[in-house]
Amino acid sequence: MSKQTDDFFKSIISHAKEYGFVFPSSEIYDGLSAVYDYGQLGVELKNNLKSYWWKSMVQLNDNIVGIDSAIFMHPTIWKASGHVDGFSDPMIDNKDSKKRYRADQLIEDKIDRYEKDGKTDKAAQLQKDLDEALSADDLPRLKAIIEEQNIVCPISGTKNWTDVRQFNLMFSTQMGAAADAAEQVYLRPETAQGIFVNFLNVQKTGRMKIPFGIAQIGKAFRNEVIARQFIIRMREFEQMELQFFVRPGSELEWYQKWKESRLKWHLALGADPAKYRYHDHVKLAHYANAAVDIEYDFPFGFKEVEGIHSRTDFDLKQHQEYSKKKMQYFDPEINQNYIPFVVETSVGLDRLFLTIFANALTFEDLSTEEKQDSRVVLKFHPAIAPVKAAVLPLTKKDGLPEKAREIMQRLKLDFNVQYDEKDAIGKRYRRQDAIGTPYCITVDHQTLEDNTVTIRHRDSMEQERVEISALKNIIGDRVSLTNLLEKLV
Repeated sequence: MSKQTDDFFKSIISHAKEYGFVFPSSEIYDGLSAVYDYGQLGVELKNNLKSYWWKSMVQLNDNIVGIDSAIFMHPTIWKASGHVDGFSDPMIDNKDSKKRYRADQLIEDKIDRYEKDGKTDKAAQLQKDLDEALSADDLPRLKAIIEEQNIVCPISGTKNWTDVRQFNLMFSTQMGAAADAAEQVYLRPETAQGIFVNFLNVQKTGRMKIPFGIAQIGKAFRNEVIARQFIIRMREFEQMELQFFVRPGSELEWYQKWKESRLKWHLALGADPAKYRYHDHVKLAHYANAAVDIEYDFPFGFKEVEGIHSRTDFDLKQHQEYSKKKMQYFDPEINQNYIPFVVETSVGLDRLFLTIFANALTFEDLSTEEKQDSRVVLKFHPAIAPVKAAVLPLTKKDGLPEKAREIMQRLKLDFNVQYDEKDAIGKRYRRQDAIGTPYCITVDHQTLEDNTVTIRHRDSMEQERVEISALKNIIGDRVSLTNLLEKLV
């Protein structure tokens, strides 16, 4: 990571904390590694992103429905899914710093540095070496690559590494009142299995016909050992997943459709298309016959934001075997019973949050010959901005605050609106820019005469005079999620 990109990444983290988006969890107790809390504006942004995803999946598709499955599930589910025996990452420790890292990610960071330095041949060769080692599950080769590339620990700066070994990522706990009779259960490491075990419940009660999908938003938990890159990799995180059930033989066609559809969904939020790319998996998971990641170019390189996987019939077949319950679907169109194949799309909500935040954070130089000036602005799409409008009385006297409060009372039934009367109007504009508020409504003395106000636009800083009675429709048209959803149909 260059100094410029490193400085920008630090700016993201500091801005997120300073303005109430993301806080280190348990900070007054010196924090908890790889765990974060979302502040008053962060939770609004998260909820808006979830709403956009949910509406685009469930509301726009008449063959997709949603569920909310439990975090705790029968422990045999995780045996059937393969998580008990095979849910692990290749880890390596630095003996001097006592820190643990994912071996493959240390090598991926080196590849990113080669690419940013223009050493594309070295990057390509190193990627090839990594892919071959991962495909063969060759842990000694991973360590050898780290040593050959002179990769050092980011903390100690040394190359004093242990051997690479596999580390299971599931959290376990006990369920039951009596310690001696307690059953070991797991905090779910993914939300997908809650969908698979409810496949028949949803299909029968909803009279769903293949192809159809089940969507879910929920928390998942992984005992990640890498507490780096902010909210990219956390121990407690949120997933937005769709499992789309299809007729065997049609899965790769649907896989391609969802691959294209999901990138279109991301680009609708307004990011530069050059910041996104597809990354096909070289080593496929045991359940997949095709897999691709949608990656975003963060300050520290391209990282996965969403995965699209063709999971075949592995999951339903495994649950049929372990539960002894038939997981078949009768297809009246071909008069045949079969276990459906599945195409999955899985978005990490926290990673999406960071993508949107990094893309929106902008530093602008507004200096002129007369004076030096600048601003920091979060250029969120208005539909996902945490605060839609701010109501600002020009002064704290002459009845302006009362009129501003009256306007706010009208608007807050439909929008998340802030009121601010502290400091000069210019400073208040800058505060709203910094949290991404798309519209500022200024109440001045003319407002008392003709019931008009000034709307200031965040991105252009242009102002327009409008009737108070028109505010609801003007703001509503500009911040509606419909503006995003229309780009998808």
